[in-house]
Amino acid sequence: MTQTSVTEPVDLRRFFNPASVAMVGATEDLSKFGGRCVRLMLDFGYRGRVYPINPKYSELGGLACFPDIMALPEVPDHVGIVVPAGHVMASLRQCAAKGVPFATVFTAGFAETGTEKGRAQQAEITAFARETGVRVMGPNCNGTINFVDGFAMTSTASIAGPRQKAGNVGIVSHSGGLGQVNTMWRAQQAGVPISYEVSCGNDADLDVLDYARFMVADDASDVILMLLERVPSGAKLAALGREAAARGKPIVVLKLGRTEAGSRAAASHTGALTGSDAVHDAAFRQFGMIRVEDCPELYETAMLLRRRGQRPQGNRLGGMAISGGNAVQLADLGAAQGLQWPAYSAATQEKLAAWMPGFGSIGNPTDLTAGVIGQKDTFGSVLEVIAADENIDTMVPILTFASKAEITRVRELAQTIPKAVAVLWSGGCTDDPALDLSFFAEQNVPVYRDTMALLKAASRAAEHASFLRQNAAPPVRPAGMSESAARAALGSGPLTEQSSKRVLAAYGLPVTREQLAGSAAEAVAIAGRFEGTVALKIQSPDILHKTEAGGVRLGLRQPADIAAAFEQIVASAHAYAPTARIEGVLVQEMVPPGIEIMLGVTRDPIFGPVVSVALGGIFVEVLADIVHHLAPLSLDDAHAMLRQLKGARLLDGVRGKPPADTAGLADAIVRLSWLAHDLADDIAEIDLNPVIVGPAGLRVADALIVRP
Repeated sequence: MTQTSVTEPVDLRRFFNPASVAMVGATEDLSKFGGRCVRLMLDFGYRGRVYPINPKYSELGGLACFPDIMALPEVPDHVGIVVPAGHVMASLRQCAAKGVPFATVFTAGFAETGTEKGRAQQAEITAFARETGVRVMGPNCNGTINFVDGFAMTSTASIAGPRQKAGNVGIVSHSGGLGQVNTMWRAQQAGVPISYEVSCGNDADLDVLDYARFMVADDASDVILMLLERVPSGAKLAALGREAAARGKPIVVLKLGRTEAGSRAAASHTGALTGSDAVHDAAFRQFGMIRVEDCPELYETAMLLRRRGQRPQGNRLGGMAISGGNAVQLADLGAAQGLQWPAYSAATQEKLAAWMPGFGSIGNPTDLTAGVIGQKDTFGSVLEVIAADENIDTMVPILTFASKAEITRVRELAQTIPKAVAVLWSGGCTDDPALDLSFFAEQNVPVYRDTMALLKAASRAAEHASFLRQNAAPPVRPAGMSESAARAALGSGPLTEQSSKRVLAAYGLPVTREQLAGSAAEAVAIAGRFEGTVALKIQSPDILHKTEAGGVRLGLRQPADIAAAFEQIVASAHAYAPTARIEGVLVQEMVPPGIEIMLGVTRDPIFGPVVSVALGGIFVEVLADIVHHLAPLSLDDAHAMLRQLKGARLLDGVRGKPPADTAGLADAIVRLSWLAHDLADDIAEIDLNPVIVGPAGLRVADALIVRP
């Protein structure tokens, strides 16, 4: 079998739209999985050829039934398998012998059990797929639904009854219930029609990113929703993100497992602070994927994004209501979501004055007051005026109770205004009580019952538009870096601060001047070569955290103090770790005061090396103001990381202090990212804390590199 790149897309057209299918384990008993799958497939309107397989029957539901795959009159494009776990491989081997391209294993009892037997059985499926080329979905999955072509191979009750119309929102989920009920069915109820839905289970072969890649490439889907229990490959996720951005198709992600269940004990501060969820969050942001918190937010965000020509292009909203309280709530909650309510232009103000009652306020959001009630088309006319304002990206008309004529006018405008429109309808219709949200949804107009749902969707849509506008240059390797010198300095054993800094210096990171002393007298002599005060630090490959061992003294100048500190440090280190190898005491120049920053690197098992930036010193643990980015980085990426820090203003200079050298800091971040990228297999963690950044430069004051 020819090996393909891990990021190369799989052609899944026959998987989603097969000309013929077979179901191993089909039965006439609709209480069983195999019975429901066949029944729902037929009821869904599938027009291809269906071959039930079960040696107990010769006919099933009016269809000829076959004893096994080999007895079929043709090679089906897609085979579903619902048999006990111990019999799955026999059916898969028949698929290979018959030449079947795709199989879905619905059966549970594999790796999800957590048992050695279950993991081994799933590994056998993976090996089979690699060896034979039969592409397998599952095991432990709930199947595929294709509203575009009318094919369903699933047992879910969420498609029972008349088939819903096809839409342009695709859904990929590891979970059956969350994907097919909490998201797909609820989305359809909210007026968001679906193109495809996949509940793929354990991902033994084909994985969640393969299905998402198909939807990104397929013309039927304009937005893709993903419910992930795990990311199978960082490289594939990056490739998916690049293609989605190139095609202008937003991907909205709900990543389950946000807790620290995946965390580990780490040798460095960086490792302790970089939980797996924080890295996933950084990766989604870096690849332009919109992360949400729960299932409703998936389709509520899709509602605002699925009209390709009317997506929000920025975070500037224009709101209008006849209820002042609604307008104020909209403004308050919107600001918390990073949304702006800019003042209208002078031309807009002039036009609004002709429509507004004398006691109305022409602010934004605009309170029309109850005075417009009964005035013909005031609401719609004001909406048109505000929508034409160049300062507004997205319109938010707020309806409480209104006549059908007024509601219809808002719907018509929402369809024709060349900007995004998100309708907030908290009430009902005064002269047609049967009118509900579907009145808007059936015309693809985004409509929301709740303010926060609308604002979150608007905020995330605006962030995605900003991502697409970036056109960021790819990372460029800075000059003055030597991988060979870094590898030589890295060596093969544990590193001390001094040896760690030699590695950093090979990549052009500015480190402190320092020298190792073997005695108190030598420490005094070395200190005399530096201007100002010095720091003394124990150097031992067996003592990673020097402060905890009592192995650090700062701000020393007098010879007697330096000599005494040397003896105290060595004694404390021996008491802390009696068997530790002591190489000596590092005598180091004290860096002038500045902003303390922590730079770090960890190696994530999915995404590889991750660079972290935080306010340094003790604040890194107290405030946890930390930002992550996958390596390597560009200068633009590095500056963006610094802007994302909550304490970013400290770098700009506060209370009369001069601004810090952010250009030098950004360069150091980029160099560190390339070091992490180039030596990814040889470095587990890097912890530079603190890096002291002054107005004219920076120095790495302390460093630790941890080997795998």
